[in-house]
Amino acid sequence: MALPLTRTRLPMMCAVQRSLPRGEPVDIHTRMAAEWARLKLGDQVRDKHIALGFGSRGVAEIATIAQELVTLVKMSGGHPFIVPAMGSHGGATPQGQIEVLNSLGITEEAVGCPIRATMETVVLGETENGVPVYTDRYAAEADGVIIVNRVKPHTDFHSETESGLVKMLAIGLGKEDGASTIHQRGVRGLIEDLPQVAAIVQRELKLICGFATVEDGYHRPVELKALAPETLVEEEKALLKTAHALMPRLPVEDIDVLIVDWLGKDISGCGMDTNIIGRLRIDGLPEPESPRIKAIVVLDVTEASHGNALGIGLAEFITQRLFDKIDFPLMSKNVFTSGFLRRGYVPMVYPTAEEAVEAAIDHVYRANPQQRDQARVVRIRDTMTLETTFVSENLGDEIRGKRDFIHMNNPQLLQFNDVS
Repeated sequence: MALPLTRTRLPMMCAVQRSLPRGEPVDIHTRMAAEWARLKLGDQVRDKHIALGFGSRGVAEIATIAQELVTLVKMSGGHPFIVPAMGSHGGATPQGQIEVLNSLGITEEAVGCPIRATMETVVLGETENGVPVYTDRYAAEADGVIIVNRVKPHTDFHSETESGLVKMLAIGLGKEDGASTIHQRGVRGLIEDLPQVAAIVQRELKLICGFATVEDGYHRPVELKALAPETLVEEEKALLKTAHALMPRLPVEDIDVLIVDWLGKDISGCGMDTNIIGRLRIDGLPEPESPRIKAIVVLDVTEASHGNALGIGLAEFITQRLFDKIDFPLMSKNVFTSGFLRRGYVPMVYPTAEEAVEAAIDHVYRANPQQRDQARVVRIRDTMTLETTFVSENLGDEIRGKRDFIHMNNPQLLQFNDVS
């Protein structure tokens, strides 16, 4: 039987400001112009139709980067157009993928060039293991291809290259055909097949370069580099090490209940960054050792996700508000293509945020309800936004002793004014 809902059963919370890993932000215009000149890219695009590949990930300043890249191609005498490089995202439809780009600020009007979206692919060959290699038909027909992506730790696997340009070559440009083929063998496919597929795409496609960014803990681009095809893999490996060093963390490692206000495809490929929450939910793989979270409550899904709530299966509790926004056909397409079905499982659904959080605490302390007021509760906006977090009052002394501590407000009752 559900316990009666009273606001006094919600913990007192303190707003905590911390110092996150930081770098020196780059000036997009200056850096891209310098990289363009360094690799003499103007000579390579002149009088050519150039496909510019952009994905669905949340990449800082991506719209500005797109505008700048289009401008550089045009100023060099080239004819740019944009292709979505996002596998099966956007419901695996051309219009859906255009809408994803539009939600990131990449529109034809904003960047000044056409967006050509198709789910049609061509086969460029096959790997030594017999895996067919697919790529976007428009990209294959172009005179040259430039891709853009953020390099960061992946949410499904760990290897020498993870989420970045290599993955975009194999899965992003591969559309649904490429994504589903590589995911057929689960994580083994990502670790073993993906690099081989990317190598063939790199060899057979008229790849001019890839622009890679790395972000710090404040999600500012602190690296922006053009990688030539012949050095792309090795340079991405080095950038991934930088990205690992700059990745933020939750304020504590042992948490009873983590409240996440928002999940979304614009936040992470699987809604919540698994590197932050310490959960994979992939059959056959062990869960990360830290952080150790007993229950996760998610309150809402971002508008930019278009109803794709992939990642709800990483949580135990969600709100009715979130559930009502789910586009199940769209989400199911993305989840099924990935092969990691548990990430699409629907958790317990509660009418309000208050009831969901109370249920989570009750669940964690069901064996010792008398200790319920000792619950270690942390609240974040999303897994990308960790500079200011909220922690239960009983975590105050522990957090004040950490090196990244800056400031803590007086405790206040946990409230949900913006998320119901």
